Parts: sequence; structure tokens; C-alpha cells
Amino acid sequence: MTTAAELQTVLTVPARFRGPEGSANGGWIAGTVSEALHGARHDSAVEVTLHAPTPLDTELSLRHLANTTTLTDGERLLVEAITVTEEFDVPAFVPFNEAARAEGGFAGLVEHAFPGCFACGMRDPGDGLRIFPGPVSGTGLIAAGWRVPMTVTDEDGAVPDAIVWAALDCPTGWAHFQPGEFALLGRLTARLHRRIYPGGTYSVVARASGREGRKLFGESAIYETDGTLVAAAKAVWIAPA
Repeated sequence: MTTAAELQTVLTVPARFRGPEGSANGGWIAGTVSEALHGARHDSAVEVTLHAPTPLDTELSLRHLANTTTLTDGERLLVEAITVTEEFDVPAFVPFNEAARAEGGFAGLVEHAFPGCFACGMRDPGDGLRIFPGPVSGTGLIAAGWRVPMTVTDEDGAVPDAIVWAALDCPTGWAHFQPGEFALLGRLTARLHRRIYPGGTYSVVARASGREGRKLFGESAIYETDGTLVAAAKAVWIAPA
């Protein structure tokens, strides 16, 4: 039963925005639920916990109550978003040309567990984001030059938050992965500072920030070509047992 204080809508994830086959890209669904919580405001960070993979092409319930937004499939909780006070220790800026050169070392070019991923998969140009972060020599960072496709835009002509979250997501995992390795996103906390526009060029930078058992920790950032910070995130991934 929906109370007067609770807003509920139906959400269906198109197959285009998949991560692992059959489920949504973790960053995209995290950003979608974050936007449902925050609207167009970017004045604080949002922490999104992924409790279970989000199925594609399925009617799901998006519920907003007070300071929490949840996504459920029937009674099964899939995603939960809350507003948090969070300081980010962001990876350093890498100039676009250097970030683009680093793509040649992308581990997924050798073997990719999820080649159909919307953010980092081998999708056709304009269909996926094609963010392929590789190591930046002598820095402990990985980076990619993101050439934002014209096929991702909202009614204001900017890139939707969900797309930006997707761009922040996968690099935090690739900071850990060797060819063929994978994990699943468990939590993504992000803050967006500026809008991103189709046709623009940005540096996406990430680093590994630790490991505890099956939990992998990473941080990422998106920069404009002049080094202005656009967005930042921290992630927790869960490696297979």
C-alpha cells in the first residue's frame, strides 16, 4: 500500500543499459535511482547500494519516501539510495591526450568478462560509452579519454545523471581487474559538480583504494580538459567467491 507521503512510479530498464548480460549496468541504475531521489539538484552526494542485480525489460517499482529511494521487483529489494555527507579523495587529473593513450593498455581488450557492458564494453560507437581505462605509467592510476556520444542527451541537451554515474562506475573496478577478471558493483557513492555535454571530451580517471576479503574498493573522477572536476565517486565491488 502506498501512503500519502510516498511517491511510487514504474521503471523499466532498456536492454541498451545492460552491464552483465541480463541485468542493468550498476552505475546506470545507481544514477537513475539517485536522480529519482535528488531530482536535478547536485548539492550533496548520494550513496546507492545494489542489493541484487536489476533485471532488464521488467516493470519495477521505484519508491521515494523522505530521504530514501528504493527500487524493487515485487517484494525483492534491488537498489536503495540515500543522501550522505561525503568527502571524496579524488584521483588526480590526467590530461585528455594522456588518458586517451592509456586506453591501449585496457585489460578488457585482452579478455572482457562483460563485453556487452554499456559503459566499458565493446559496443558500437554511439551505442555504448566505450570507456576503456588503461594504466597511466608511474602514477598508480588508470584513465580513459571519454568522447561523449551525441546519442546520450536529455531534454536540456546535457547528459543525464545516469550516464555520468555509468562512466564513474566501471573504471573503479578496472583499477583492480586483470584480463578476464570481474566483480559486481555493491555500492557506489557519487557527487556531480557540473553538467556533461554530448560531443565533449573528458578524462575519466580511477584508482584502486584497497581490498578486504571479497570487497574491492575504488575511486574515480571525471575532469574537463582544463582539469576542472566534473564528478567524483567511490565504489565497493564484490568479487566472486
